[in-house]
Amino acid sequence: MKRMKKAQGFTLVEIAIVLVIIGLLLGGILKGQEMITQAKIKNLIADFSGISAAYHGYQDRYRKLPGDDGDANARWSLGIAAPAAGAYNDGMVSGSYNSVTANDESRLFWLHLRRAGFVAGSDQEQPFNAVTGKLGVQTGNAAGATALGGFGSLIVCSANMPDKIAIAVDTQVDDGNAMTGTVRGQEHTAGPNPTIQNGAPSANYVEDGVKVY
Repeated sequence: MKRMKKAQGFTLVEIAIVLVIIGLLLGGILKGQEMITQAKIKNLIADFSGISAAYHGYQDRYRKLPGDDGDANARWSLGIAAPAAGAYNDGMVSGSYNSVTANDESRLFWLHLRRAGFVAGSDQEQPFNAVTGKLGVQTGNAAGATALGGFGSLIVCSANMPDKIAIAVDTQVDDGNAMTGTVRGQEHTAGPNPTIQNGAPSANYVEDGVKVY
């Protein structure tokens, strides 16, 4: 004679406990992601102040601009007779922030700072920022004119910032407007680390989870 077995399932209490656990896990993941984003924002902001401090420290020590320093070749026996473009000691760092040309002054900028001990490393390669974009410098639009609607002097460029992060950096450092102020945002439309445009940004930031600045 066979006995009928009752099918056993989860009680409402057990289901409720599982849902609470899932909620806590999701909350922890989202909170962790937000903390990572905030850390990246702080890191990106620190890049600007760090480069500024290194630049002014170099000027104070050698009375020259890093990258444009005609005495650096002999000082550190670099074996670089002349920059790839431009001229030493003309008060301008030639070359673009994203240059891949050896001995461009925008790349020698990093070599000089590194040899002087102001930043880590030993070669000319531009460092990467917290969002894997190139971090570099250039004078204006790197062709003798202004960039981004008004920058004609040395500017710091930090590429590949997701929209949310770009907005936060601009808001915390400047006015939060891509078109005005001392921090300006250019939307990437031609892949990572694009060349800086000549004209002013034509639109403010848009946070849609897709755009990169």
